[in-house]
Amino acid sequence: MLNVLTPTEVIDVINKNFTTATFQYEKILTVDSVGRILHNDIVANEDVPSFNRSTVDGYAVKASDTFGSSESIPAVMTVTYEILMGKANITQTEAITDNSNSCVAISTGGAVPEGFDAVVMVEHTESYSDNMIGISKPAAPGNNIIFKGDDVSKENLALKAGAELTVHDVGILAALGFEHINVRKKPRIAIISTGDELVDITGTPSDGEIRDVNGYMLAASVNKFGGIEVSYGIVRDDEKSLINVLNDCIKNLDCDIVLISGGSSAGEKDKTAKVIESMGELLFHGIAIKPGKPTILGVVQNKPVFGLPGHPVAAYMVFELFVREVIARFLGTTIKRKTTIAKLAEAISANHGRAEIVPVKFVDNVATPIKGKSGLISKLIDIDGYILIPRDREGLSKDEIVEITYL
Repeated sequence: MLNVLTPTEVIDVINKNFTTATFQYEKILTVDSVGRILHNDIVANEDVPSFNRSTVDGYAVKASDTFGSSESIPAVMTVTYEILMGKANITQTEAITDNSNSCVAISTGGAVPEGFDAVVMVEHTESYSDNMIGISKPAAPGNNIIFKGDDVSKENLALKAGAELTVHDVGILAALGFEHINVRKKPRIAIISTGDELVDITGTPSDGEIRDVNGYMLAASVNKFGGIEVSYGIVRDDEKSLINVLNDCIKNLDCDIVLISGGSSAGEKDKTAKVIESMGELLFHGIAIKPGKPTILGVVQNKPVFGLPGHPVAAYMVFELFVREVIARFLGTTIKRKTTIAKLAEAISANHGRAEIVPVKFVDNVATPIKGKSGLISKLIDIDGYILIPRDREGLSKDEIVEITYL
């Protein structure tokens, strides 16, 4: 008989045992950092941009010189200088700011000279002779200019520690001159598949045997969600073999987290809970949830060790709900799950006394339950998300409005 915890109690156990204030980190090239977790705050050491920039091809002007201009009565201006890309002539700039009705030709990205507060697009001008132009549309101060520090201001926080870095973040880091940055080290996660019935995916199962689906599915999940998978392979159903492998994963392979697939229920050959308890501490054995009830979590040599159900859908959902939470604690992040509201296509009966995860397909604001047994791997193909029915509900009605959590 398993002594089960509720899903909320499981998260409490994870927070109590595996939340840390210190993290291992490594220095990597900024260009390789997308998807990694930033280790420390990035404070801007300079303004970006470091000068006032034009966003269009045209003419830098003093906005007040263009007030009242129109196509019939253009503002006539003298072009006194041309700003070349990557250059700003300060001496020339100082000279032309004393002239009224003067302007400066400028290209997109060019430095707007001091004393000019707007840029007129070339499309709103007409060229005359002798470096004269007519401006047919008035400009307001700030038109078509990105001002110094508009993007990032010096000494301001540019990126916060714990952020998952995006392509856009790499752009900010490049603008600030960071060729290398510190990111959190990915936890090494051992994956052990147990069962006398298992063969590797390269083998041909005989009667009573199946290929090791969970080992490969969990490895892919680990890589996707910020870990480094260390696949150990298949271990037979005996305590001594599992003890040796678990020791090897933690000591020799230096793994931070261990996932043991299979052997988590209360059957005679299910040794995972006994092994964990003999080598360390068993935090719980059983979650009041369907699928995933026989899930185990323990600590061996200060490392979290999960015992996951052997059925693929159950193992997948337990990884999504709980293993990801432990990975997030190692990286110092929080999981932001995307949800939506939908109408239920049909009634669902639930197993009273356990929370129930119901996989659904989501089309046109309607959620359709995906039916099938937890051992059927093909059931995962059509899943868009899931509904979590609380343990105190016996089911949901057709057309009831439900919350879907995307996978």
